[in-house]
Amino acid sequence: MIETALPLPADLCTTVPAPDPAPLLEQLATLRLENAALRAENAILEARIRELEARLAQDSSNSSRPPSSDPPQAPPRPKGPPTGRKRGGQPGHHGACRALLPVEQVDEVVLVAPEVCRHCGQPFPASAGRPGGRVWRHQVVELLPLAVRVTEYQMVMWRCLACGKRTRGDLPAGVPRRPFGARLTAVTALLSGRYRLSRREVRQLLRDLWAVRVSLGAVVRQEQAQSAALAPVVEEARAAVQQAAVVNMDETGWRQEQQRAWLWTVVTAEVTVFRIDRRRSGAVVEGLLGPDFRGVVGSDRWSAYSRFPAEQRAICWAHLKRDFQALVDRGGAAEPIGRWGLAEIERLFALWHRFRTGECDRKELQRRLIPLQARLGRLLRRGQANPDRKAVGLSRELIKWWAALWTFARVEGVEPTNNGSERALRPTVLWRKGSFGCDSEAGSRFAERLLTVAATCRQQGRGLLDFLVAAGAAALRGSSPPSLLPA
Repeated sequence: MIETALPLPADLCTTVPAPDPAPLLEQLATLRLENAALRAENAILEARIRELEARLAQDSSNSSRPPSSDPPQAPPRPKGPPTGRKRGGQPGHHGACRALLPVEQVDEVVLVAPEVCRHCGQPFPASAGRPGGRVWRHQVVELLPLAVRVTEYQMVMWRCLACGKRTRGDLPAGVPRRPFGARLTAVTALLSGRYRLSRREVRQLLRDLWAVRVSLGAVVRQEQAQSAALAPVVEEARAAVQQAAVVNMDETGWRQEQQRAWLWTVVTAEVTVFRIDRRRSGAVVEGLLGPDFRGVVGSDRWSAYSRFPAEQRAICWAHLKRDFQALVDRGGAAEPIGRWGLAEIERLFALWHRFRTGECDRKELQRRLIPLQARLGRLLRRGQANPDRKAVGLSRELIKWWAALWTFARVEGVEPTNNGSERALRPTVLWRKGSFGCDSEAGSRFAERLLTVAATCRQQGRGLLDFLVAAGAAALRGSSPPSLLPA
């Protein structure tokens, strides 16, 4: 069979023109731009999700939040390795027990002698006076019924025979014009400001223990009277703080008149001062320490403390530990930087504890810190090139304040942490949670003054109530108040 090709129609023999590539190239370029934009948007959204997840995972271990704010699902705090010891007192530990008072300080002595032998029943002969042999001492401490002393001053009024006007006798010096004495005023301020009782509870406690009836307004007036008596005392303490060689500073949130405020504290070796201010700026720091402060300031890295040079600052390493832990919790490229930083911080605290226990002197501490400083410097240089912005920001900030990281190693009295001021703020946080701050400027002054006196008296081992009574009595007499400064 022979196959022959049939001729094509004339209309099919024409050449088909090639499609124009310009629209396709334009569409391809548009798709590439859209793809790049979507990738960039996706990267931004991923970074935002990672940031929000990091915020959601914040707790006291990786941020500046207090432990009381940790949610129930927060991971438990890491525990140290087991020591193998049982719970409780260890062999050789001297137990704590209540020491007996000397006999001359006892109000009443009661002799109790056995009448018969506990073993055989043989009666003991009655003997006059104190029996011989050993005496087993047992003391019972009991509270006496609280008493209130009411003094009435009857001021006689006489009419003058010359002018006919009446003249009333004046109260003796030191007698308050209000119906409450210095001790009652001090106790009221103590219950309200130190033990954080509400004013209604203070009023009820005064009625239950002393049968003293006061109104809520009277409680407030006694607080203000005590605050006025403490004003010169606190001003003297603030002036002394400005001359200190080493201070620790911190601040926490507060409320004044339903608005945001801040409670600041300055802690020295001998005095602790508080101040409530609406600002969280360097102006408050200057107001507390003065414009010409020459000592060392231990603090966190809040910008308000940046007014001091690095050589005059001491950065808190406990805050750095939380920051590096935050990098670990972020994951990704920031995690290796965080783990490296935590390892170096553990080595630093181990060296510091050896120094505190006397295993090495300050020169030895400085020598042993040299390799640690070299490793941390390499870490921060790598952190600056890290893709994670948090790691970059932390590394740059620590390089900026590099000298402030090692102040504790060269200056006597400087700690590597800011725990002193944070411990001072703990009672204030409890007060804030119970009272939600203050409703007036006068209330803030009362709070900061009583907190100052309470913290300093505890710091020096002085009786707080006796100090408050002495300050109130001095204000009534118009004499010099007691001083918070050590003799």
